[in-house]
Amino acid sequence: MHRVSWDEYFMDIAKVVSSRSTCSRKQVGAVLVRDRTILSTGYNGSIRGMPHCDEVGHMLEADHCVATIHAEQNAIIHAAKNGVAIDGAVLYVTASPCWSCFKSIANAGVRRIVYGEFYRDARIFEIAAHLGIELQHLEQNPQTDSSVNPST
Repeated sequence: MHRVSWDEYFMDIAKVVSSRSTCSRKQVGAVLVRDRTILSTGYNGSIRGMPHCDEVGHMLEADHCVATIHAEQNAIIHAAKNGVAIDGAVLYVTASPCWSCFKSIANAGVRRIVYGEFYRDARIFEIAAHLGIELQHLEQNPQTDSSVNPST
């Protein structure tokens, strides 16, 4: 029997969280963890009370859907809404953060980001190194995972 590592365990949970996404263009899940305890989760979806992309269509700008709040932002928002401190946490996310999410993650005090696939913004690698935030690519399935880490 193969026992998964803690990183694999929390990334698997992030993948399940992503299944709640309401935007079919990209399903992303995020899990904030400290001391091997889940603090908060989030997936990309519409603003609370607004119709979902999958119901009414996408709001596209530069070929990206801007109707949704990203998974990382939702995880941070849910923690704040529930009074959960996330300073020093680890973020597990199924796709590397976009620039906007990365800025929020850094200011929220997250010290480590474990991501599945690389998603479009290599700026995060240089800034993370400068800030002392560890970025780690967790390749889930070498046969089907085509993600890359531009920093290597």
